Formats: sequence, structure tokens, C-alpha cells
Amino acid sequence: MAPKQQGWVLRDAQGREVTLRGFNVSGSTKLYENGLLPFRGSADAVKSAQAMRDLTGANAVRFLISWEGVQPAPDRIDYAYLDRAIAQIRAFTDRGIRVLLDYHQDLYSSHLFNSGSWYTGDGAPKWVVQAGNYPRESCGICILWGQNMQTNNAVRQAMYDFWRNRVLTTPAGQIGVQDAYLAQAGATMTYLRQRLPQQAFDHVVGLDPFNEPFDGGLDGKSGTEWERTHLMPFYQRIRTTMDQSGWTAKPAFVEPLVFWNTGFFEQGGMTAVGRLGTRFVFNSHYYDGARIAIDPSPATDGTYAAPMNEIRQRARDLGTAPVLSEFGHKLSGGGSDRTPWMIRAMYQGADAGVAGRNWWNSPASGGDVLSAIQWHWDVYSGRHHELMNGNPDKVQTEGDGWNDEDHSVARTTDAGAVALRLDQRVLDRLYPAAVGGDTLAFAYEDLARSGYGGAGQQQAWLTVPSSLPRLAALVQGRQYGVLVWRGSSAQAPTEVHLPRSFAPASTAVVSDIATLNGVPASGPIAAVPEAGSAVAKRLQVTAGAGLHFALVVNASTGTPVTADQLTAARAELAAWLAQKFPA
Repeated sequence: MAPKQQGWVLRDAQGREVTLRGFNVSGSTKLYENGLLPFRGSADAVKSAQAMRDLTGANAVRFLISWEGVQPAPDRIDYAYLDRAIAQIRAFTDRGIRVLLDYHQDLYSSHLFNSGSWYTGDGAPKWVVQAGNYPRESCGICILWGQNMQTNNAVRQAMYDFWRNRVLTTPAGQIGVQDAYLAQAGATMTYLRQRLPQQAFDHVVGLDPFNEPFDGGLDGKSGTEWERTHLMPFYQRIRTTMDQSGWTAKPAFVEPLVFWNTGFFEQGGMTAVGRLGTRFVFNSHYYDGARIAIDPSPATDGTYAAPMNEIRQRARDLGTAPVLSEFGHKLSGGGSDRTPWMIRAMYQGADAGVAGRNWWNSPASGGDVLSAIQWHWDVYSGRHHELMNGNPDKVQTEGDGWNDEDHSVARTTDAGAVALRLDQRVLDRLYPAAVGGDTLAFAYEDLARSGYGGAGQQQAWLTVPSSLPRLAALVQGRQYGVLVWRGSSAQAPTEVHLPRSFAPASTAVVSDIATLNGVPASGPIAAVPEAGSAVAKRLQVTAGAGLHFALVVNASTGTPVTADQLTAARAELAAWLAQKFPA
């Protein structure tokens, strides 16, 4: 992590500004049919990782593990569980995909719920709940499972106890519940550091120590005060545990109160915890609470610029880099017809915090490119067999197999292949994976359709103003992206993922480095394979210090592009650059 003019950003070992893009793997960690891991075996993990790399160009995953899986008894760490997790993690790191390790929980634990419950949870092991002696759970009149965090007394009391480190009497003696959590997290991190090959361990970017924390009871205080007095001390203890476990060089990706940016019941946001600094990353989720609950309107150009900018600004205020580690929307049921463009608009807001119609006039106002990891990638989507709360009369098969959710963008076909459930143009995106210097502006026009399976409306959002007529003519009806950056003197190249629709032979590049109609396999601008894939490509641009720009156009459709068009577009771009980014 390192500073830049606009804020703090993630950087790799070569000093390049890094953008993480990929998916959570996966909600299946919540299910007993999967042994509380994303995959039922390492072969499924390999197939999934390969498909993700090939189909989307993802360079990161948030890999879910479970406290219950790690510590099934108060005096035992299940190293066989960790061995299975390590094998599955390596399926991704072996393909050049970075891993954010996520200790996942929802509603604290499944063991708070009974066989007839409407909902379930995941996270804490059975022995913790038994020792807590919590009341019979009831959500009351709940429409969404998340309401349990506010109305279910059993869930709230258990979570309340965790933040206060209640001493539990267990078969192994008395132990503080938070102490137990930290001890098993330390054992996990130590074991992973010891057992992962060095290259694989280097691809683990850090730890998300607690998914979607909620308070369980504020005792009359505000959410921001609760974060200061209970959440941040826990994160400081996690930081110490990471250091003791050999994870000193890796940041803790810490989340604020879960409801801080949902649009309803907002509390928290880490405004009172002081500066986090670079040993922590501000790790936010974003779900459109209004459209989940009451707002029937579709998403469109610029819909999510403001919420994404709120995440950017909060990280700047905290003195660290932001990461969006969950976002998405349901793919079936009421309102799911809006999902393709909702996801498209969320990615747009992560690319740049300004509407596409305004980007060319104020490109620098878009802020830093947000690292964004979507929820989620479940190759068992629609093929589950989960006994909800152990009840054989409530077998969950559809969607994600958990609390009636259906968010997976991937599925396995009858032929055994991994396929996408959303328009590939939404998910396989042009993005600056590694920039040799500082990114100053970035935007991408994906031309994704508003429906499923190639159906629906197609509309450009990143529209070029009339003041740039030659550029507008070049990109009309085409996918394209533009990157502006200030290069460093280091030799590491800038790398931009090329979607599958951008075949190198039919991709045009207009840059201060070179102008190309078709990208070669070598040279200062080249199309090279993504690590771990025979089909995915990235654009590699070798440039030194100074101000640079690159327009990348999918020219496979429309009238063939001419050299004169590219030359004219380059002249317009150079003048635009001088105006918008003066020396």
C-alpha cells in the first residue's frame, strides 16, 4: 500500500497501482453439504478457478472459511479442514489469482436456529452456542434474513457476548469467546503460512477477520461510538494475532458496521475510530437496500457513483486504501429483471465515481479505481442438497441453497462445464490490473444488455461529447476503455485486462506510446496471456515516467477502422489530455 495524490492505493511488489477484480468463493462455505468450504473437493476448485480466469479475467477472490470448520471443539483445531482449504486456495494462486482470506459469518451461527426455523446462519461452532445457553430464536415478522440482526434476541445476545468476550464454560474449561476466536484464527494463519508454498502465500493479500459485523446491542450508544469501543479493539487484537502468526506484511481488511451504507437503519462507518493507517484496509460491502426492499426503478448511467464515492472518501479520511469486497443482486425472483444493469452500474461506479455522460468533461473527478469483488461464484448454483438446520424435510436445492438467496453469477451445465449466468460483457471487463505509476482516470464502456441471455436493451453510457467528433465516430457502437496515468521511472509495465470480446487482431489502441490497428504479441504495446490461462489476454504497455493515455477499442464490429481515423483520434485525445491534465 502506498500514497498518491487522491488517496491511498494498493501496490504490488513492483510498485504498481493494483486493482483487484473477481468474485467471492463462495456462499457454499455456509453449507454442511460442502464441509463448510467453497468446494466439495480440490478438482472442483481447479475447474472453477480455471473457468473464472478464462471467462472473466479475474485476478482476485475472497475465499471464505468458517470458524466452525476450523475449531469444531474448544480444544481442537481441525487441520484436515485446513488442508482441504489450502488445496482449494492453491487452485487459485497457481493461476496467478490473489486470495483474500475471509472468516465468514452471518447471524453468528447456524446453531442458534432450530430445525423448524425460517432462517439459518453460519460461523460460530456448536460448542460456543451450547455454552452460551441462548434463548429460542425468533425473528418475528421478517421479510429479509438480515432483519434477524435487529429483531432476533438469540442472534443479538450471542453477538453481544462476542464483542464483550463473555467467559464461557466449555468441556475444555472456561474461555473468553473472543479469546477463542483469536486463538483459532492465529492457528489458521500460522498453518497456512507454514503449509502454503512461498509463491502461493505471497498471493494471499490479507485477512478479512469478520464478515459483516453487527453490534447485538448498542447499550444506548451510537453505532460510531460502538465501533470505537468494541469493533476497533477487536481489530487491533486481530492485527496483533496476524503479526504473531507471520502475517506482518499483510493488511487486515476490516469492515465497518454492516448497515453503515445500506440506505436503511444506517449506523457506523468508522468515522470515530481515528486513522486506520496502512496496516488496515477499509473493507466495505455495498448492496442497494432501496432496490432490494421498496424502489422499483431500474439502474442506469451513474446510479452508483455516489455510494462508491462514499467508500472512496471514507477510506481517504481513514488514511488507507478502500476495497469493495461484496456487492451484487439476486438473479431470480421479483426484481431480478433489473439485475444485469444494476451490476453493470455498480461496476461502472467502481471504475469511476462519475456518470459516463459526464466522464469526458471531468475525468479526474472519477477518483481512484475501486478494487471490487462480487458476491458470488458458486459452481453448485441450483444443484444443492442442503438440509436446512439439519432438517431432512427442508432440503434446499435451488439458488445458493441458503436463506432463499440466488446471487451466483456462475453455474455448472448438464455437460459439466462452468458457465456464466449474466451477460459476459458485464463480468469480463477491461480494467487496469497493474499501473506503472499513478492512475489519474479510467472508464469503460461495456455495452452490456439489460436482460439475460443476450436479450434486452443495449445502450452506451460512456458517451463522447460533440467536442471530440473523431473520437466519437471511432467508438460509436463499440466497446472501449480509456486509461490516463502518470508513469514512474520503474521498468514494470502497465497491465490492462482484455475481455474475451477484444480479440488482439481486431483491437485498436490509440496511445501516446503507439497507435495500433491490431495488437501484436510483443513490443511496447502487446497482448500477452494472463497467467494461468491459455485464452485470457492482457494488454501490456511499457512506458516510462510522464503523462500517458491509452484508448482501447473493440473494433471487431462496424466499418473497418482506418489509419487516418486512428491518427485523427490520437490528435483529439492529445489535445483533450493537455486540457484536462495540465502539467
